[in-house]
Amino acid sequence: MNRRITFLCICLLATFALQAQTSITGKVVDEKSQPLPYANVVLLSLPDSAFVTGTVSDESGAFTLRSERPNLLLRVSSIGYATLYNKVEKSDIGVIQLLPDAQLLGEVVVKGDLPKVQLKGDAQVTNVQGTILEKAGTGNDLLSKLPGVSADEGAVNVFGSGAAEIYINGRKMRNASELDQLSSDNVKRVEVVRNPGARYDATVKAVVRIYTKKAQGEGFGFDNRFSTYYKYGWMVLDQFNFNYSKNKFNLSGMLYGSNTHGGDDKTLVTETFLDKVWRQSNDLRTRGHDQDLTAMLSLNYQFNENHSAGVRYEFDRMPRYMWDINSYAEVTQDAALYEENVSTGWQNRPGTSHSLNAYYNGQAGDWNIDFNADGLWSYRKMLQDMIERYTLAGEAPQEQRVTSYNKDKNTLYAAKLVVSRPLWEGNLSFGGEYTYTDRINNYVNEQGILSDDHSNIREDAVSAFVEYARSFGPLQVRAGVRYEHLVSDYYENGIRIDEQSRTYDNVFPSFSLSMPVGKADLSLSYTSSIYRPAYWYLRSNVTYVNRYTYESGNPLLRPSLINRLSLDASYRWIYFNVRYIHGKDAIVQACNAYSEENPTISLLVNVNKYNSDKLYATLTLSPTFGVWSPQLTLMFLQQWYQVDTPHGQVNFNNPIGNFVWRNNFRLPLGFSFDVDLGLDTPGDNETYHLNDIAWYANVGIRKSFWNERFSLHLQGTDVFSSNRMCGTFYSGNRLMTIDQDPRRLIRLTLRYKFNVAKSKYKGTGAGQDQRSRM
Repeated sequence: MNRRITFLCICLLATFALQAQTSITGKVVDEKSQPLPYANVVLLSLPDSAFVTGTVSDESGAFTLRSERPNLLLRVSSIGYATLYNKVEKSDIGVIQLLPDAQLLGEVVVKGDLPKVQLKGDAQVTNVQGTILEKAGTGNDLLSKLPGVSADEGAVNVFGSGAAEIYINGRKMRNASELDQLSSDNVKRVEVVRNPGARYDATVKAVVRIYTKKAQGEGFGFDNRFSTYYKYGWMVLDQFNFNYSKNKFNLSGMLYGSNTHGGDDKTLVTETFLDKVWRQSNDLRTRGHDQDLTAMLSLNYQFNENHSAGVRYEFDRMPRYMWDINSYAEVTQDAALYEENVSTGWQNRPGTSHSLNAYYNGQAGDWNIDFNADGLWSYRKMLQDMIERYTLAGEAPQEQRVTSYNKDKNTLYAAKLVVSRPLWEGNLSFGGEYTYTDRINNYVNEQGILSDDHSNIREDAVSAFVEYARSFGPLQVRAGVRYEHLVSDYYENGIRIDEQSRTYDNVFPSFSLSMPVGKADLSLSYTSSIYRPAYWYLRSNVTYVNRYTYESGNPLLRPSLINRLSLDASYRWIYFNVRYIHGKDAIVQACNAYSEENPTISLLVNVNKYNSDKLYATLTLSPTFGVWSPQLTLMFLQQWYQVDTPHGQVNFNNPIGNFVWRNNFRLPLGFSFDVDLGLDTPGDNETYHLNDIAWYANVGIRKSFWNERFSLHLQGTDVFSSNRMCGTFYSGNRLMTIDQDPRRLIRLTLRYKFNVAKSKYKGTGAGQDQRSRM
């Protein structure tokens, strides 16, 4: 009881202290009366102009400052705008308009000379609006042009961090196609966070936040994109997005359909060093035919400027994911022919998923409340039918048929609450999340070559976080801590297996410091995180590849703990990042003997192996010369990692260099032309050694009509078919060398927009970590 009274007294004293201060509010807009985020707003004392306190404007241009001093001067500044000074005569300053600084920006293009990349708090910020990046094309095209970022069909990776979570206007991206439906000319800016703070799940490696331009108004609008392209065959997709707004109500939706053809041509050589040397050379040719249908509908209601709620449903159906498989293999024993093998067959992986999100976002005084509830129900089948015809040296031909059936069924329920408010001239945020998942796996092999499997993983995950951010003069500080508790129960044939059931309790601290130094911006950050293996990696069953290669899950696989320390710097059109990563219990793919009775059969399985240390460095130069906008990115990876090889344990410390040179030319008559070149050098990454140089060249030309309502974009990817990836995986007494054939892709995209307006849906989603593992 005494503790409760003490706590109540402390809260009351803090409340009185805050009430004794005067709140000074206002809003910053640009020369077009549009909100100007990230403007520096500083209070100075009179008459000595000493610094009192400061902040930056938010997304809507609004700001709030607190001070108990009289006689104050307000200074508002932003890069590319003339600094404004106002004496503080009332608590509500109102609207403050900043005008372009003509001396700084020149007289031709007002925003053309603004830095393309700069540091703001924990993020690398790239301004898109008013730059040539508006003409990049889709969201995928735009992200691929950012320094240290790659985007391919919705899979976004940040160099040195890994796969990124994508947020569009604060809402977690649900479907990879959302990036393709996003047009670059509707994007205001993009923020890349390499070290996410405590508010994000500890498994999140990087975050990309995309902010679009203001909606154009009420009524009905749509955006239709049709794309046809050729790689292994002609492919088409069409995506129709619509939005309807009326007063406080907003309805938006999406219909997406695709019919695509894929392929994978490669040679795979596996060498096993036993008492004799076994070598399996496999020439693999596969062709795929996929069909996908996705639909989304969201409803949003804005009760007033402080409260909104909504619900969103998404359906995805893949009725066909068929792959025809043809391979020819030779097996030798000490260089003498042992067996010839010809395999033909098919694999189909149809699936269906339903997901539902409901949210509430509200403001009560200084308190902001964000609540999300999610549900996911999905399944994916994998049916395989293979016929192997093999001939042992000196024997008659034989034939073997292998069929298998695998079905994964997933259920997820999640809820997340995030609360934030200003506190002590900073911002405090805290919250928690609960996720329940149920993953059922059934595997059947009719011939009995491999054992059937009926397993079930049920997990309960609870997390809580607290994070505080504040500015001390020019220095911005953010610190937080996250706690995660996860209980994983593993069942085989309905019986709980204690050895494979686990309980985890982890604490993840994080902090960041950022400040300007002269005309440069510097940021130092640290995060502790975790990588939890996907459910597919935790299954018990073994999957048949061919007579000499099996693939398996590993229920005993442990999560990897990861610590990241990052330093960022930006100056005008120069950006630099260096990052050090230490991983404990790194997860790598091993190639082991299937059994003592069958040592020549390779079993591919993910295992925890050693600790990992890596150093990444990225330098980006992005000046502008008239109509030419080049961007040169130099990236470097150095690891310290020990690998088991047939010759014993070896240090895999050969660095890898990556060079990307992007060029955009603004041509007459509204044409835009792109030429991108990239190159990877040989080197080591974990247990993989890249054997040869791989390089590519991409080109694209874009033309818009009717005030950007209609656009045409023609692209060629890897136009010289030169991006050949050849590397070797090392795993004890086995080596696996993959040489993958490259192939160019030609794509034509037509887009038409009418009265386009962004959705007002603000749901951010819950249970994202568990969802990604499914």
